[in-house]
Amino acid sequence: MVLNPVISKLAGKLVVLASESPRRMEILTNVGLRFQVVPSWFKETLDKKLFKAPYEYAVETAKQKALEVATRMLTKHLKTPDIVIGADTIVSVDGLILEKPMDKQDAYRMLSRLSGKEHSVFTGVAIVACKEKTRKSNVNTSDWRVEGTEYEIISFYEETKVKFSDLSEEMLWEYINSGEPMDKAGGYGIQALGGMLVEYVHGDFLNVVGFPLNHFCKQLGLIYNSYPPSVNPERASISLINARTLDNSLSKHSEDNKPKGSEGTLPLLASRGCRSTESDPNKEELQRVIELMDGFKASKVLFTASKMCVFDLLHRRPGLGAAEVAEESQSSLKGTECLLEACVSLGLLKSTERSHQKPAYENTELAKRFLRSDAPFSLHSHIQHCNDTVWPLFSHLESAVQEGTNQHEKAFGKKTKDVFQDGYYKKEDVKLRFMKAMHSVAKVTGKAVATAFDLSSYKTACDLGGCTGAVAYELTKAHPGLSVTVLDLPAVIEMSDQFHPPHTDSRVSFLAGDFLKDELPKADLYILARILHDLPDEKLHVLLDKVAESCTPGCGLLVSEIFLDEERKGPSRALLQALSMSEGRQRSATEYSLLLKSHGFTTVHVTHTDNLLDALLCVKE
Repeated sequence: MVLNPVISKLAGKLVVLASESPRRMEILTNVGLRFQVVPSWFKETLDKKLFKAPYEYAVETAKQKALEVATRMLTKHLKTPDIVIGADTIVSVDGLILEKPMDKQDAYRMLSRLSGKEHSVFTGVAIVACKEKTRKSNVNTSDWRVEGTEYEIISFYEETKVKFSDLSEEMLWEYINSGEPMDKAGGYGIQALGGMLVEYVHGDFLNVVGFPLNHFCKQLGLIYNSYPPSVNPERASISLINARTLDNSLSKHSEDNKPKGSEGTLPLLASRGCRSTESDPNKEELQRVIELMDGFKASKVLFTASKMCVFDLLHRRPGLGAAEVAEESQSSLKGTECLLEACVSLGLLKSTERSHQKPAYENTELAKRFLRSDAPFSLHSHIQHCNDTVWPLFSHLESAVQEGTNQHEKAFGKKTKDVFQDGYYKKEDVKLRFMKAMHSVAKVTGKAVATAFDLSSYKTACDLGGCTGAVAYELTKAHPGLSVTVLDLPAVIEMSDQFHPPHTDSRVSFLAGDFLKDELPKADLYILARILHDLPDEKLHVLLDKVAESCTPGCGLLVSEIFLDEERKGPSRALLQALSMSEGRQRSATEYSLLLKSHGFTTVHVTHTDNLLDALLCVKE
């Protein structure tokens, strides 16, 4: 074999594959390469928008993977590998980069986009050759001293064109339900069942599997032989960097995460704590990191002041000093002073000087609107829910991430089901506290959801899991011709009258039942507010099937959730909420639309309300 001499030159060397992909391991093993697997810890968070072409993103990710392993082995394992191989495979269609799907709906979105089209499969590969630099300690001796480590990086990419046949819904879901798409770029594996979807392949088949073996062997010649004439120089780059320069590069990357040009210079990895080459840190970015580090403290200040009813007390008696607040709340003077001043710094309270130079405290407008327990749009109950339930769960976040499961048992001494049973069926105070929390959110966001769309064509609605009816009342206010039935569990309905205004709107009625088991009331419009994100896939599809069966063509479905940003950029309440590791998951508006389309609903409007919840309106086909 012509390429075998290149592979044979790696015999006896410490070759490391910075990937645990079984497909890459199999491809390299089959040609006789002996290597050690050290999976990269590099988080694939590069901003795709910063790259002019999809292959640049794949190459850059491969570089980062390989360099992370090379430097980690040197500093953590105290051994220098001879060669580290990094690779990243992506699928590109219509200018979009498709990586591994997050779940079945994501796989459906990807495969639907590929159906009937030709797309490109790019694999970026980086070969990092690690070399120790030495020099004589003294020109008159034969002693040599290790100066450091140099990294020679050869990076390249391979492109293969693949055409899918037109895929039916039945074939799509049959393939998705096989489980094969979930760990593969673009949601398919050409070497297995996914081969049935492919009409033709132009280029390197193994590149689509996950590693361009032919191109890789040729590129090894850049290290061990002369430049092979068959290698396309436009698809490869070489760079040399020493360990000290790499350390500086590592520290700078956390500042901008931007790729450099195509000259072979390295973009910079996440900081390992090395000294920056800049004299001063970026003040804005430093402030952002500090805010993130202190964020939990600010949350706990809000929770504590709310639990001590500080905002209610200062509403009744504005202008109190710290000593009076401490006395009323039965707290220490020192602790109360610190808490009140912290609330001032967060904009929750304002202070004024009194005659004896002791500050007096009053609520800010923000506190008056949202933090008093009796305010029309009070979030007091929801804040208490965050303190009593969400905070304990997030205190075990490390375990949640490591285990991939919620931490109810560690936080509360019970499994999830037991907590739910105690909350709804055994302890009235826990059930009431939870309902108050849900009611406060619904009150704040209800009007925004109710007025997001023109619903005048609908006469009857059913709010599934509508709890206290807060959203239902807002709907009837906004749409005089609409009547709403709230369907929820019997234990919830029993207590719902505690939240009704004195003169209940007769157009809102309550019905006890389980929307997963019982027959749904007939209606022109069904409402799912804060329901879908919390359900595991099997229950979610059961519910949507029941809604679809209850609908006639033209019936509406109003979904209200926190919609993820389509590109997962910027701070997101939904992404943070997902860390609670509930059985369900958060989705973007597009992902919800695709989910609902699979159950016969077509999205007609999406509204981002700039409130706690967004809204999406679908119509039954």
